[in-house]
Amino acid sequence: QVQLVESGGGLVQPGGSLRLSCAASGSIFSISAMGWYRQVPGKQRELVAVITSVGSTNYADSVKGRFTISRDNAKNTVYLQMNSLKPEDTAVYYCNASISSDGASYAPYWSQGTQVTVSA
Repeated sequence: QVQLVESGGGLVQPGGSLRLSCAASGSIFSISAMGWYRQVPGKQRELVAVITSVGSTNYADSVKGRFTISRDNAKNTVYLQMNSLKPEDTAVYYCNASISSDGASYAPYWSQGTQVTVSA
């Protein structure tokens, strides 16, 4: 059984910063790509950032220059550093990881999500 557990969400003022962490645990042989998504009620879940196993990154245009995704493979953890936050960043944030328990097949896993609210 594999779990992804998040921490770091909360309430911040516009222009502020927040750092999200997501750690994978359980029967893990290897983790491929890891990423962050966010969702607002009534809208589709959207990709925020993704990082490959070798460190290549991609970001949504709306967060480029403000957010930074990183990972610590030794800790099976992915991070999202969010700076210059805007009210439009308010959403439930989810982390995602492609994980193999046997080194052969991979499956996607999702965290339960954490609320990030940007408001004065």
